[in-house]
Amino acid sequence: MIDAKVSPLAGMATKFALQASLTLSDQAALLALPHATRFFEAGSYMMREGDTPAYFGTIVSGIVCGHKTSGDGQRQMTSLHNPEDLFGIHTLYLESLDHNVQSLTRSEVVTIPLTALRDLAKNSAAIACAIASIVMVDISASRAWLLNISRRDARARVAHLLCELAVRLDRPGQAAEVTYDLPITQEQMADAVGLTSVHINRTLKYLSLSGLVHHSKSGVVIPNWNNLVDFADFNSRYLHIKGNVSPLSRN
Repeated sequence: MIDAKVSPLAGMATKFALQASLTLSDQAALLALPHATRFFEAGSYMMREGDTPAYFGTIVSGIVCGHKTSGDGQRQMTSLHNPEDLFGIHTLYLESLDHNVQSLTRSEVVTIPLTALRDLAKNSAAIACAIASIVMVDISASRAWLLNISRRDARARVAHLLCELAVRLDRPGQAAEVTYDLPITQEQMADAVGLTSVHINRTLKYLSLSGLVHHSKSGVVIPNWNNLVDFADFNSRYLHIKGNVSPLSRN
């Protein structure tokens, strides 16, 4: 087990270990990577499309999104990332970033030089395998998001997003009821599911009147997890969560 007290890179090392069989030497090498801790306020850009970043990052706290912006300035989120997730790793073997990375909440991140990780991947097949697996999981989530915004109605889209947030934030409990603090605003939810903030507000009211979700400024209560899962056509398989025994992460 990787001790979080050893290094701020412990979360990243644990994520790698869940994706591939790392040796103790591999784990030590990950924890020894050069790094720096940085803080970003809500709304701050960590990376922008077209950048050629020298580093990638792992999230210690906060919520981060990937997004694209249309020519007229409209934002479409393409991914959400929570603590222990990585951002910017897609440029490990690419010249530039093809999307923006933005902090949705105040976030603490640890940045690591891409060259340092690239050198590790050259010398360890297990680390290279873990990197490939992490990138493929991101692609898997992108396919699920594409289906959500293109083929589900507004109510199911929002319900699906609320289910994903519950799983990402690991808020199961042994009972059917699930409760968590909503980490993003209605405007941000709108950008995640391709709706307006007004439409999000109406949809949340519908879900509340239907008894599927109770929503307030402070958080979300899902009275019956299975009912919301069925309504949203949600299956957590696309997140490929390993080492999680939560009843929310069912197949």
